[in-house]
Amino acid sequence: MRSPPGISLLSLVTQLFGVGPERAAQLARLKILTIGDLLLHRPHRYEDRRNARPIRELMLKQPTLVRGKVVAMGLKRFRKGTRSVFELILDDGTARLHCRWWNLPFMESYFAQGDEVVVYGKIKSLKPRTMDHPETEVIETGEELSIHMDRVVPIYPLTEGLPQRWLRSLIWRTLPKFANALAETGFSEPLEGLPSRVEALQALHFPTEIEDAEIGRQRLALDEFLALQLQMQMRRRNLQQNAKALPCSGNNSLIKPFLKQLGFELTDAQKRVLRELRADMGGPHPMRRLVQGDVGCGKTVVAACSALMAIESGFAVAVMAPTEILAEQHYRTFKGWFDPLGIPVEMQTGSRKTRDFQGAKGSQPPLPPLVIGTHALIEVGFGVDNLGLVVIDEQHKFGVAQREKLVRKGRYPHLLVMTATPIPRTLGLTLYGDLDSSVIDELPRNRQKIRTYTRSAETLPKVYQFIRSRLKEGRQAYVVYPRVDETDDGSVKAVMAEFEKLQAVLAPYQVAFLHGRLRSDDKERATERFRKNQVQVLLATSIIEVGVDVPNATVMLIDNAEQFGLAQLHQIRGRVGRGMHESYCILIADPQTPASRQRLRVLEQTTDGFAIAEADLKLRGPGELLGQEQSGLPSFRFADLAGDAALIERARELARQILDKK
Repeated sequence: MRSPPGISLLSLVTQLFGVGPERAAQLARLKILTIGDLLLHRPHRYEDRRNARPIRELMLKQPTLVRGKVVAMGLKRFRKGTRSVFELILDDGTARLHCRWWNLPFMESYFAQGDEVVVYGKIKSLKPRTMDHPETEVIETGEELSIHMDRVVPIYPLTEGLPQRWLRSLIWRTLPKFANALAETGFSEPLEGLPSRVEALQALHFPTEIEDAEIGRQRLALDEFLALQLQMQMRRRNLQQNAKALPCSGNNSLIKPFLKQLGFELTDAQKRVLRELRADMGGPHPMRRLVQGDVGCGKTVVAACSALMAIESGFAVAVMAPTEILAEQHYRTFKGWFDPLGIPVEMQTGSRKTRDFQGAKGSQPPLPPLVIGTHALIEVGFGVDNLGLVVIDEQHKFGVAQREKLVRKGRYPHLLVMTATPIPRTLGLTLYGDLDSSVIDELPRNRQKIRTYTRSAETLPKVYQFIRSRLKEGRQAYVVYPRVDETDDGSVKAVMAEFEKLQAVLAPYQVAFLHGRLRSDDKERATERFRKNQVQVLLATSIIEVGVDVPNATVMLIDNAEQFGLAQLHQIRGRVGRGMHESYCILIADPQTPASRQRLRVLEQTTDGFAIAEADLKLRGPGELLGQEQSGLPSFRFADLAGDAALIERARELARQILDKK
């Protein structure tokens, strides 16, 4: 069946029969604006309505579908009309089911005595049999009954006032008219083991069996991955065809004295990655490489060596960090390393700018500078002369567009992207498919293993005793809370609310606080006092997950740990274990769900950041793992980054084959 003349997938849904302004406004709340959006609106689950369960056989806490007739209903208000409960009683001939909705009085208008109703939910109690807030649908007789009953039925995400039945009927009527047009928006060739795009759309919305819907989803997910892989591989090929690499492999004149002054030997993994970087920076195409490794694996030293290669070759280097705290730490670290070598180190953040072009005395002419900064580096008006290398630290905190902005400050400089949040392979291929990848998979020999324990809030007095014992030995500690200020109900600990309490508990030891709302100079003062052991305990938010390096700190206490993601907890934990003393991480948590308990168990069992990142991806999804806004993640409708590794690999190979034929 062909689409009506003059109407396409890009046409507004108001072009469809039965979609007036009110329905269009409801659909818009679901981000359904066009006919194409409507037909790609993915069901969030399916109901097999061929086998409704008798009410008499319902069991506690098991999701179940039942069908019955409304025999009684009523709305009860209490607390002077501010609270209400609407109750519906269904009878299917075997028993009765009570359905209740709390504080949703408008539900009364959806039903009438004698209505036939399909109900999906979990039984809360058996005497009487009761479901709270189940999903419901009134069954109406007529031609469309076969769409909604006696088949596998799609259940779509909805918005207030939009009936499930109406939306399902609209998609049923519209899909045959536009299926061929939708097929043209994806990969048209037959794919072994997967249906055509038309068959996939039919299976997605109206599968014969529930299993068919997953096969359909996989085909549509492959199309999404393929579109992304084509875009990334074309960008990479365009760069290689149009850009000549700057010669930045260096001559070892600075790296040799630098490594000598370090006082320790690089790990085999660091040496291997540096060989890969040198080959790239001396190759025919501009380097585009991601270096990832666990907390404390020595990425900063690798970045310093790559910077020295560029500076030896006569080119300047820019390093971009996501926070001023991390930028300040890099500035101190690189200045300590590079001043003896006569290399100017500059700073460019929103609150601080240095212009140290002269370098150390005796440097004639001055060597090219290393410029360290935050987002200020990509502002209009700021430039770096003769830029040869761009290093982006904690890349997941930046978007792809920001990465490109900094690279455009020069004439195709080399790009080194670093992250201490190990990236699961599926995410790596999706986010960084246009980059080559290196992994520093070895920790320095002096890196201490961190013992991790989960404890309940009731044990805090004992935990504080333990911290005091470590402070007495001359060590230092971090205490991390999820928020700056207290929430209305006080359920989540906050830095400012707990500061005085913590001072009293840990007296006479000094406590300072650090959070993102402080002025830059106050942040710097707090971290500097902690670094010099003028303050023994640093009370902070997750702002310390990058940029604070104090080897004498050996205890990390994270309160309300269930509020953080796994990868973030691992990053915060990585602030300790940086010196020669045994280190501890204590997670204070009251996990309410099995998933929360499972997440914290992962941290207790392993310090392997890659294993933790994979677990976090499965448990919370990519948006939570990386931060949805800055991650650069595409907006997938069908792709599942936690489980579609094989599809991503297949899409990558397909994209390569397609581009090779052009």
